[in-house]
Amino acid sequence: MNIDDLIRILHENKLSCVILTKDGSVMQYHRRGVIDLYELLRDAPETLVGATIADKVVGRGAAALMVLGKIKRLHTGVLSRLALELLQRAGIETTYDTLVDNITNRSGDDICPVEKLTSKAQTAQEALPLIKQFIDKMAAINK
Repeated sequence: MNIDDLIRILHENKLSCVILTKDGSVMQYHRRGVIDLYELLRDAPETLVGATIADKVVGRGAAALMVLGKIKRLHTGVLSRLALELLQRAGIETTYDTLVDNITNRSGDDICPVEKLTSKAQTAQEALPLIKQFIDKMAAINK
C-alpha cells in the first residue's frame, strides 16, 4: 500500500485521517480537529512511529503531534505554512494539494483555535501542553 492508496481511502470513505503504520496496518479516523492524533500520541504512540499519513487538513497543532509521534510521511489536502515549517524541520516528507497561511475555524470567519494557540510555540514539544489544554477545555464544555 502506498500514499496514493491512502489518499483514495481518505476521499472514498470521507475520513479525516488515514494512517498506514510501519507494520502495514491501516487505521481510519473520522473526527475533526486534532483529537484522534492527540489520543494516539497519548495512548498508543508506537502507532505513529514511522507511519505514513493521509489527512484532510493539517495545521500547526496536527503537525506538532505528527512530529512528536515521529511519522515518516504526510500527504494532506490543505496545509498551513506554520505546519509545513514544523514538518520540514523534523525531516518529515510532506506533500499537499493546497498551502494556506492559516487553517480557518469551522465557521470560516477566524483562524482555527488550535492553529492560534500553537502559532508561537517554537517546537512541537512546546505545542503539546497547549493542545492538551484545548482538548481538556473542549471535553469539559461538551460534558
